[in-house]
Amino acid sequence: MGKLKVLNGVDFSVNEGEKVGIIGESGCGKTTTMKSILRILATNAVVEGGEIRFRDHEMLALDKKKLNEVRRKNLTMIFQDPTAALNPVFKVASILGDVIKSSGNIDNEKATKQLIREKSLDALKEVSLQDPERVLDSYPFQLSGGMRQRVCIAMSLATAKDLLIADEPTTNLDVTIQDQVLRLMKDLVTKKNLSIILISHALGTIRNTVDTVYVMYAGSMIEAAETGKVFSNPLHPYTQGLLKSVPKLTGAGFSEGIQGRIPDYIDPPTGCRFHPRCEYAFELCKKEKPRLLKADADNHRVACWLHNKR
Repeated sequence: MGKLKVLNGVDFSVNEGEKVGIIGESGCGKTTTMKSILRILATNAVVEGGEIRFRDHEMLALDKKKLNEVRRKNLTMIFQDPTAALNPVFKVASILGDVIKSSGNIDNEKATKQLIREKSLDALKEVSLQDPERVLDSYPFQLSGGMRQRVCIAMSLATAKDLLIADEPTTNLDVTIQDQVLRLMKDLVTKKNLSIILISHALGTIRNTVDTVYVMYAGSMIEAAETGKVFSNPLHPYTQGLLKSVPKLTGAGFSEGIQGRIPDYIDPPTGCRFHPRCEYAFELCKKEKPRLLKADADNHRVACWLHNKR
């Protein structure tokens, strides 16, 4: 037993209208980071320092009323499992209607049942759900996984005016539905000029969807650059290992993996947390954590002593 020291100085930014992707192994702290932004971490989790700024708001300092207002009107999150995100004892009409009523997008005094239903139908049509009338009158368990995820996207887009966080939004869907959902989400985000943070293990999805990629390892951002730069010229040994782990469509041999596993967060390694798995590690890597610094003129940043020592 002990305190898990998960996030280790996470530093990243999202500009207005920018599409940002975050990649890394399971357990690297991606979801924990996103939940920190929304302040929906478990009750036993503590953010011990730093700032989380959204526009003019310091999220960690907001009182409950203002925090709820910002979450309702400005930013939202699509979770990995749509089944867990939708209350099974309410019909979609009730779930989506409550979201629309609380979003601030309509005058509550004029929010008749008919108007809310019309807005709900419009939201479902926007995410290309066939027969939206039937979907509205269904319970979540009566819908397929792809339909449930589209309902979750409709809920998110009905409220978010600035930032959409998508945490592995296609994890439980088959490949063809994954592609449809991601294309839909990309088109709607572009249409509404939303900023998006997309977390995904599917590197092909990241490559085709976002403008900027952050690579995360064991609670730290270890590389950041324009998407094309990360995939064409990865600098950090961990990023290089991730890209080598992608299965080859040609079938030419097995994809390479990364030796070892993410560290124990109760007693994480000193210095660079990747050094026990890194073939290039030297003495400084074990003693001091490298900062995320520019490695070239194109704002390609990396936290690695192989580059920082220059």
